[in-house]
Amino acid sequence: MTKLGDNLKIDSARLWDTINETAKFGGTPKGGVRRLTLGPEDKLVRNWFRKACEDAGLEVHVDALGSMFALRKGRDMSKAPIGIGSHLDTQPTGGKFDGILGVLGALEVLRTLNDAGIETEMPICIANWTNEEGSRFAPAMMASAAYVGDFTTDDILSRRDIAGVTVGDALDEIGYRGDVPVGTQKFSGFVELHIEQGPILEAESKTIGVVEAGQGVLWFDGKITGFESHAGSTPMPLRKDALATLSEIVLATERVVSNIGALGTIGEAVIANPSRNVIPGEIAFTMDLRSADAGKLEAIEKGVRDAIKEIAAHRKVDVAFDKVWHKPPTHFNKDFVNAVETAATSLGYSHRRITSGAGHDACNLNNIMPTAMVFIPSKDGISHNELESSAQDDCAAGANVLMHTVLALAGVASK
Repeated sequence: MTKLGDNLKIDSARLWDTINETAKFGGTPKGGVRRLTLGPEDKLVRNWFRKACEDAGLEVHVDALGSMFALRKGRDMSKAPIGIGSHLDTQPTGGKFDGILGVLGALEVLRTLNDAGIETEMPICIANWTNEEGSRFAPAMMASAAYVGDFTTDDILSRRDIAGVTVGDALDEIGYRGDVPVGTQKFSGFVELHIEQGPILEAESKTIGVVEAGQGVLWFDGKITGFESHAGSTPMPLRKDALATLSEIVLATERVVSNIGALGTIGEAVIANPSRNVIPGEIAFTMDLRSADAGKLEAIEKGVRDAIKEIAAHRKVDVAFDKVWHKPPTHFNKDFVNAVETAATSLGYSHRRITSGAGHDACNLNNIMPTAMVFIPSKDGISHNELESSAQDDCAAGANVLMHTVLALAGVASK
């Protein structure tokens, strides 16, 4: 690790102030944030971020999907920068830390380096990736996925929200469709600071999570087709009940993932034409399966499919079950992970290695560059909720680890 002295620390109060200042853009009565991607509140926070970066002497540019990049020059501009950052969009009932800490923590790191008069060998670039949450447009982590080549720019621009508005139209509406082609901004590697969004660090009284892996994700869209019939005149053995079928699928999925040691969630279920005295004949549902082990992910998919086939036959219904997204497990770069751990150790923070339960832009970026993540505790493990909270000292600790990790990777220019 580059030794500037472990007494080099970010300004905790300044970081905390920026977190609370930006929380006003889409702030909710319960203290959370509703800032859907490419909406009016997103425009406001983007304008704030652009000005803050320019005030810090950074060069800001925007790509064709609205991702923002703020570059701090290094001594050797022939090298691609070390990337830091995350996202500024939120869930409909989100908090003021998820993603936001990663962007504002990155800004605070560069402000601190400016204050200390430190020049790095390599440039450093903050990224604000468009639509990480996926709450308005699908897929989640949209812009970083396009950056690594999983989707074309035109494909993403054509995606529509529930009101039929395309990504392209939404970008034009807020003035953030940039001229720079996606992928133009290159990186030597990327480090993302984030809240854990889970209970482990808090439960173990650890300040820093050194993220070494991210769970793989499988998403499915399902549709059960039974037969609507009268609730009072159809005998139980003769029913083709879509809801009863879904109930069995839910419990079977729970058994499969529990036996294998993974995670499974049916997060949406919609009965077509529901009525109190009609047996449900059609239900659409979604399923989310997760594991950090590719073999387990494959095993739970097979187990769930086998269970669904058996249940459908028993219930005499048809079940369509289509895979709509597959994100393989992420294993972050060992050198970058070690740099995070070294920074945490040198700064005296308690820490542990950890697997991310959620997806992040860094997980996409890891496909084409060395990447790592820094976690801090989430109070009660709560996230994607207005009650989401992290302590000021923990936010500062995460930003300090980010800063010293970046200094180790980017190097300090010799005088």
